Amino acid sequence: MKYGEHLKANIAPEYGEENYLHYERLDQIITQLTETKPSRAVETSRVVSMTAPPQTNAQGLDTSKINITEEDFLKLLESDMQKVEVFTLSQVTDLRHKILGTEALLKQTDGKGDPTWDPIVLEENADEIAEDFLRLEKYVNINFMGFHKILKKHDKRLPNLACKEFYVNRLHAQAWVRGDYSDVVVRLSNIYAALRNDNQAEENQDASQSFLRSTTKYWVKTEDVSRVKYAILRHLPVFLQKTSTGESDSQFTNSVYLDNDQLELYHGRLDKTPGAIALRLRWYGPGDPKLVFFERKTHNETWTGDVSVKERFTVDESEVQQVLTNTYPIAEKKQAMLESGTSQKEADEWETLVREITQVIVSKQLVPTMRTQCMRTAFQIPFDATVRVSLDTNLCMISERGYELEDMKVWHRDSSWVLEPNEIHRFPHAVLEIKLELGGGSLTPPKWVTDLQNSGFLYECHKYSKFVHGCAVLLPEDVRAVPYWIDDVSLRQSIVDSQAQRILADATVGVGPGANQVYNHLLPFGTTVNDRSLTAVGRTNADRNASKGLVGDKAPLLGAITTGANFYADEDGDDYGEDEEDISCWPFPFCSRQNYVLDGPLAPTSIQKIEPKVFFANERTFLHWLHHGVILSTIASGILSFSHETGAGWGQWYALALLPISLSFCVYAVHIFLWRADRIKTRIPGRWDDPWGPLMLGSTVAIVLFCNFIVKLVAISKMDLM
Repeated sequence: MKYGEHLKANIAPEYGEENYLHYERLDQIITQLTETKPSRAVETSRVVSMTAPPQTNAQGLDTSKINITEEDFLKLLESDMQKVEVFTLSQVTDLRHKILGTEALLKQTDGKGDPTWDPIVLEENADEIAEDFLRLEKYVNINFMGFHKILKKHDKRLPNLACKEFYVNRLHAQAWVRGDYSDVVVRLSNIYAALRNDNQAEENQDASQSFLRSTTKYWVKTEDVSRVKYAILRHLPVFLQKTSTGESDSQFTNSVYLDNDQLELYHGRLDKTPGAIALRLRWYGPGDPKLVFFERKTHNETWTGDVSVKERFTVDESEVQQVLTNTYPIAEKKQAMLESGTSQKEADEWETLVREITQVIVSKQLVPTMRTQCMRTAFQIPFDATVRVSLDTNLCMISERGYELEDMKVWHRDSSWVLEPNEIHRFPHAVLEIKLELGGGSLTPPKWVTDLQNSGFLYECHKYSKFVHGCAVLLPEDVRAVPYWIDDVSLRQSIVDSQAQRILADATVGVGPGANQVYNHLLPFGTTVNDRSLTAVGRTNADRNASKGLVGDKAPLLGAITTGANFYADEDGDDYGEDEEDISCWPFPFCSRQNYVLDGPLAPTSIQKIEPKVFFANERTFLHWLHHGVILSTIASGILSFSHETGAGWGQWYALALLPISLSFCVYAVHIFLWRADRIKTRIPGRWDDPWGPLMLGSTVAIVLFCNFIVKLVAISKMDLM
């Protein structure tokens, strides 16, 4: 489908065609300018005679008779940019007025102070506002992408009149692109919280010990971020952040990870070694840090019965150097804690944690290695940890190597330093993390969480780590192995932008052999040369139902408005989804390196969590089938031996019928074992059972037994008659 047709097919009737980009008209102007392109002599001429006849173009046409000029294209482009900006800002203003009216309804009470508003009407108003915002986001995205497409086509057809760089920068500088609309999310969150009548739970330190914990990480395409936010805030409130301009739904978060020259902590976290740790220094808010959190994360596999642990303590920024050099006055700080009323147990635990962290920093010679930055949005009912959700957007990794530490006085890069391309990596997706703490010995999440997970807007990335990803991309010469998700094609362009091509597997663009070949000992999909993880049905959007996991009822706002993003090509045969420039919309708040391809392999990899017990269960099933096959063959062999001695004819036929069935059991067991092991290795979402094989084998055995029953019944009847 051509982009002009795609745009027409996705015009919102409420907005009208006149408020969209005139893509087809701009395309026609480009075509006409191409057909009437001036000759080379005219292009290079620096003087003109006002008395000589007008020069002709490449087709011999009088240039003075040409009605379409480059100025017509630029005028229409400017007009459309202004039109989209005015319309977008007017729609945002209307949305804010609607929210203001809904908030006014919330404040209505009777004489006794009880609310008088109808919850059904209020929820309908909130849903309508959310749907209007998502519709506006779709409008903005499709126009924003249209400007990128038409400017790219203009420079491709008319390279001597190139203007894309100028107008793209102008586009990004406009108010409708740079605007902050987080207040809409915050106010909607407050409305839904009032509708749910959220009550702040009481803090209970002891109750947490009886809960099972589960953490799952997902990738979210940027065009789906708002939709996912609204699906969550219908059930959980946004944890508000104070900013200079008021309240925001997100907070700027920095984390500096420590490691040594051998990247010992990186490889421990990558291999998921039991007890592997990660140390980081975290602070919140823009600007230089003031209060710094020292955090230690210890990995344990859940299938062993242990859980991963995160511990932390806080220090002032001026004390960071003391912790990193093991000169921190632990005894004095502990005494001050006891004098301030801290219990002896808490003080002892704090001392143990600080001593362990300072000692491991010195013993392993840990230094700042990797820094992650993101805007974090948190969803949680205060002091209720049943369901917690965090969403990290505008995620980037920065290398902390290559500058003088001055005995740990400088432990992070200054914001004024200019970063080289190989020192920063911008992750193309948002990262969603769902944390569950459920009682009763069950980790079954609430229905709305299941609906969100199965909506198709989340792509599970098992054990994804920002620290591991950043080190793999920005320190490719120092790592000995890289994570499996590096070869996901949706990350390809961002990795190339960070000059880490050698870890990619893409011979068509002349880059390195790929992580799955260089580090094949780490492959979670097996050690085959051809990695089918990128083409297997269900691992990409080649199979929409499999990759999107469309099972169960989707959350209302998830299915309210479709993005209308389809795979198409323009008139030049330029595939929309395959051009990385078409998805380079960052830092536009609605569109950040989007991936619209639904039928190609450019969707983030959807990975199921695989634990060792899954392989053991497959082996047990294989042995059970073999066991039954051996039993049947033993019975058949015994019947055949006794029937041969006694000369019973039917017994021999009965035994001969059971022998091939027992052999079929064994062959079927081997086939299913290998088939299921392959699906486990490739982590293909979908059914891993065989619904027909057991039915066919069981039916065959039942038929043979039934025939034997009939024969014996007839034989007994004849004996009675005699």
